[in-house]
Amino acid sequence: MNEKTGLVMEGGAMRGIFTAAVTDVLLEHNIRLDGAAAVSAGATFGCNYISGQRRRALRYCIKYRLDPRFCSVLSLICTGDMFGANFCYHTLPEKLDPFDNRSFVQSGIPFYIVATDVETGKAVYHRCPVLKNEELEWVRASASMPLASRIVRVGGYALLDGGITDSIPLRFMQEQGYERNVVVLTQPYGYRKTASSAIPAMRLKYHAYPKLVHAMARRHHVYNEQLEQVAAAEKAGTAFVIRPPRTLPVGHVTHSAATLREVYAIGRKTALKALPKLKEFLGEQ
Repeated sequence: MNEKTGLVMEGGAMRGIFTAAVTDVLLEHNIRLDGAAAVSAGATFGCNYISGQRRRALRYCIKYRLDPRFCSVLSLICTGDMFGANFCYHTLPEKLDPFDNRSFVQSGIPFYIVATDVETGKAVYHRCPVLKNEELEWVRASASMPLASRIVRVGGYALLDGGITDSIPLRFMQEQGYERNVVVLTQPYGYRKTASSAIPAMRLKYHAYPKLVHAMARRHHVYNEQLEQVAAAEKAGTAFVIRPPRTLPVGHVTHSAATLREVYAIGRKTALKALPKLKEFLGEQ
C-alpha cells in the first residue's frame, strides 16, 4: 500500500501570502499531495492549491487591499469583523474572483479545516467537500482572529480561529493516515511564540467562555510544543518543512501592494530553492 503524503499549512494572517507562493510553486511543478489540513490564513489561501488556481490569493489581496469591505478598522467597527465576513467569504469567492469549486471537487484531495470551539476550548476539524455556501463559513471560522472577529456559528458549533488550539495540525494529519507530510510554516527557524499581551482584553471580552480564555492563555505553550513535534518528524524523515528564511516583513494586516509582492517573492524563492530536496522527499526522479 502506498504511503499517503499530506500538506499542512499554518496560519498567520497576511503571512499566509508566503504559503500561497509556496503552493503556487507546487502547482507549477505538478506536485499534488494526497490531502491537506489548513488553519486560518493557511485555509483561506491554501484552498487555491486544491482548486489549482495559481496566484489567485495574491491577485485579490492586491486588488482589494484598499477596499474597506476587505479589511479595515471601519469594517471592524461597523460589522465586528476586521476582515469583512460577507465580502471576503461570499462576495469575493462567489462573484468578484470566483473560486473554482468544480476543480476543487474533481481534485479528489481531502481538505480539512481547523477551528476552535469557544465552548470547549478545543480544536474542531472539518472536512470541506466543496467550498461554497455554508462551507465557506468554516473557512471564515478558522480565520476569525480573537478580538478582531465575531464568533462564527456553523455546523452546530460556535467557533473562532483554529490557531488558538492547533496552529500546525501535523499530528491530526498523522492520525488520518498521512505517514509523510509537507509542512509550510510562516515563521523562520528558531522562532518561539511568547504569551500574548492581549490576554487581559480577551478575558474581558470572552468572560462567558472560560475554556476559550484558558486555551488562548496557553496558546504559546501549545504552539512551541508543536514546533518540537515538527522538528522531531523532520529529523525522522517523515516531514519536509518549508519555512521563511527570516521573519517576514508583514504583520497581521497590510495595505501595501509592495509588501504583499515582497512576501510572495520570498515564498517563491524559498520553495524553488527547496524543490530538489522536496522531490527527493516525495520519491520523484
